[in-house]
Amino acid sequence: MSEPRALLEVTDLVKHYPVRRGLLRRAAGTVHAVDGVSFSVGVGETLGLVGESGCGKSTVARSVLRLVEPSSGRISLDGQDITHLSKSELRPHRRSMQIVFQDPFASLNPRMSAGDIVGEPLSVHGLASGRTKQERVARLFEQVGLRPDQMRNFPHQFSGGQRQRICIARALALGPRLIVCDEPVSALDVSIQAQVINLLEDLQRQNGFSYLFIAHDLAVVAHISHRVAVMYLGRIVEIADKAELFNNPRHPYTQALLASVPVADPKSKRLTPLVDGDVPSPVNPPSGCAFHTRCRYAVAACRIDRPALKKAGPAHQVACLLNGGTGRTE
Repeated sequence: MSEPRALLEVTDLVKHYPVRRGLLRRAAGTVHAVDGVSFSVGVGETLGLVGESGCGKSTVARSVLRLVEPSSGRISLDGQDITHLSKSELRPHRRSMQIVFQDPFASLNPRMSAGDIVGEPLSVHGLASGRTKQERVARLFEQVGLRPDQMRNFPHQFSGGQRQRICIARALALGPRLIVCDEPVSALDVSIQAQVINLLEDLQRQNGFSYLFIAHDLAVVAHISHRVAVMYLGRIVEIADKAELFNNPRHPYTQALLASVPVADPKSKRLTPLVDGDVPSPVNPPSGCAFHTRCRYAVAACRIDRPALKKAGPAHQVACLLNGGTGRTE
């Protein structure tokens, strides 16, 4: 089976934030939020991006959409480099890439009705107005499982799941080709999460767009993703097809993540966690492999050499000097 054509390509993405202290706000350090990330998302594909809180997932999302400016690297959308486009040059591309944020209530204007919120992108880009806009907004409400008569309601009159549906409808308004989902279900009740995930899958089948799906819940990622990338301390340490990653994790950090997932059957076979200590500070990340301070398999070379993503099998890449921490010399 051939891989889908790449819609989004990210190469060596870096985002550093200066740490300023004192009365004169002098630079006292640098937060290495994203430190050389490369990946691609195919047309109609869902790439799951997972990792602990603070590993840089959301910064990747915002950098890809140019909501924050990357320090260096290259972002290509459908073959065109958008990394250094000005705001006016980037404007036409905004229609092709949208985002669904984590907290639906915080991302909705409480002073606007739900219909005005969903219709605002159409007005901003001059795509519809008046009755035509109202009709398009009503269709968007129906697409996400809301009633058109709810267009007059305000965000506080909806439940959490309904508010996230409004956010999804707003993201759909411009007909995007890429939707970045930044932990879109983590703020919702568990009973509602499955409904929203199923809605996202149905919309993808109907419209054929791509998702960059960011989450820390591995069960959600396993359900919706085609491929999965694992991040640790601003770097991607493993990328593989979903089934391959969950059945044959090669990096010690990925193995530890999977071992941390609770299981109902205490007799089931589980991976042994391979993590020691705490996550290092992104202000002063370790040299070499970022994970070597917590890895039980680390050798002297891990403290010096920074491993690049290398092929570890069909559709499987891992950034580890020891073949995924096994210690084998395959």
